Amino acid sequence: MEDQELQKNSRVVKVDSAESWNFYVSQAKSQACPIVAHFTASWCIPSVFMNSFFEDIASSYQDALFLIVDVDEVKEVARRLEVKAMPTFMFLKDGITMDKLVGANPDEIKKKVDGFVQSSRLVHIA
Repeated sequence: MEDQELQKNSRVVKVDSAESWNFYVSQAKSQACPIVAHFTASWCIPSVFMNSFFEDIASSYQDALFLIVDVDEVKEVARRLEVKAMPTFMFLKDGITMDKLVGANPDEIKKKVDGFVQSSRLVHIA
C-alpha cells in the first residue's frame, strides 16, 4: 500500500509501452515541455540506485516531464533511441534528443537537468 501511495505522489511517469512513450512525447511537444528520461533496467544496480535520486530531482522541476523507461519492458523505444548502457538519461525538447548522459553520476545529472530546464525556460520567455 505504501508503494502505491508513493507512486501516486511521484512526478516521475513510468513508460510501459512504445505507445505510451509516443503519447507523452507528443503531449510534452504540444505544451513545449522539456522531457528528462531515465532509461533503466531492474538487473542494473547503478540504475536501480538512481531511481530515488531521479524521483527527488523530479520534484524540484515542476515545468519538466520526467519519464522512467525500463529497457527490457520497452525495447522498441530503447532501440530507436540507441540506448546501449544503463542508466542513460536523455534530454528531449520538441521530441528531439538534445543531450544524453550515460552512467550513475548524481552531481553531473543534477547539473545537466538544471542547465537543460533553465535553457528551456529562457526560450519560452524570449
